[in-house]
Order: sequence, then C-alpha cells, then structure tokens
Amino acid sequence: MSKRMLNWFTYASPSSFYPLAGKWIPWFWTLAAAFAAAGLWLGFFVAPTDATQGEGYRIIFIHVPTSWMSMVIYVVMAAWAGLGLALNARLSAMMAQALAPTGALMAFLSLWTGALWGKPMWGAWWVWDARLTSELILLFLYMGFMALQASIDDPRRADKAGAVLALVGLVNIPIIYFSVQWWNTLHQGASVSIGQSPSMALTMLWGMLLMALAVWMYSIAVALMRVRAIILEREAHSDWVGKLNEVQP
Repeated sequence: MSKRMLNWFTYASPSSFYPLAGKWIPWFWTLAAAFAAAGLWLGFFVAPTDATQGEGYRIIFIHVPTSWMSMVIYVVMAAWAGLGLALNARLSAMMAQALAPTGALMAFLSLWTGALWGKPMWGAWWVWDARLTSELILLFLYMGFMALQASIDDPRRADKAGAVLALVGLVNIPIIYFSVQWWNTLHQGASVSIGQSPSMALTMLWGMLLMALAVWMYSIAVALMRVRAIILEREAHSDWVGKLNEVQP
C-alpha cells in the first residue's frame, strides 16, 4: 500500500478528521454562496418566461435541486451507515448521523416547493401522486432514522439500528426516481436526463445546474459542521478533546 493511501486512511480517525473538516468548511460555504448567487440570478432574472407555466415555473430553481439532493443525501447517508455497520467504523456512523437532518430539510423543501408549484398547475396543494407519495416516505425515513438514533442511549447500538433502517429504506430511492415512468402520474417527467437533450432553454438549464451545485456545497458544509459537533460530543472523554479544550479560549 502506498504512503499516500496510508495518509488518507489516517483521516478515518475522528481525531484526524476533525481538524481537516474545519479547514474544508469555509471553502464549501464560499462555493455554496457563489453558485447560489449565480444560479438565482440566472433563474430569476435572465431565464425567459415559460410559454405555458408563466413566471410560476421559476420555483423549479429551488424545487428540482432540493429534490435531487434529498435522494443523493439518502444514498450517501445509507452508504456511510452501511460502512460503519460492516467495518465498525466510528467516523462512518457519525457521518451518517450528520447527514440525516440536512437530507430531511431537502425532502421537506422538495415537498413544500412542489406544493407551491402544484397549486397553480394542478389546482391542488397535494395529490397522492406516486412521485409525491414516495418523496413523503423519504422524509419519514429521514425522521425515523433520527428518531431511532435519539431513542437509544448507547451510540454504538443506535448506529447499528439506524444503519439497518437506512439500508432498508434505499429501496425507496429508485421508486422516487422512476415513478413517473412506472405509473401514470400527474407529475411531469424529467426535464434533464442522461442521454437526452434537455427540454428547456439553455439559461434555464444553467440556472438549475448552478443551484444544484449550490445545494450540494451547502449540504457538504453543514454536514461537516455537524459531524465536528458529533465528534466532540462522542469523543468528549478522549485525551485529544481535552487538549483541544485547553488550547481553545
């Protein structure tokens, strides 16, 4: 194994990852702000008015990125949780715990902005559409993961129980993604997909992609901040945390 690989493995330790995460956080916040500013400017001031939906369609610059991110975060959370379960890795379980609240926020924003979009388009705030229902289930999975971990006093047992729930819940992700293809739903199909030309103006596409990057950078920044707090809480009795508290005023 190369020396570089060994150096990366050292960051699997909470004590090594804690300062590294602290160095990354400002960079991800900066990128999130820059991408959000550019994406919102393109989406709300440059992109043309939609021929059929009018100005109301601009909610997609929030709705679509948060919907994408709600699914991405769940897959990443389940991967970290599964890794922690398989390898008994403390940091992996902490990362899964840190990601859950942000994933729940993204699922909530997806549902709320979807309701704001659906009211003028469908005439109703909510319909039991396959895409909407499976996204609601995703929000419940996030909430269930957090509630299950909070209900168990032993962190290691809580990590194992949460990992099992997270892995089982993965079955919902392809249901969300392919629901508009598998069932006859009110929800429109994907405007952007791999292998097909986008069915929107180029400025709309760039605005959406920039907002997706902004949401991605935000999620990483918040997760790193939260995992640092979790590390300090769980490693409170470790020598390195005690030394850290002595250094900080």
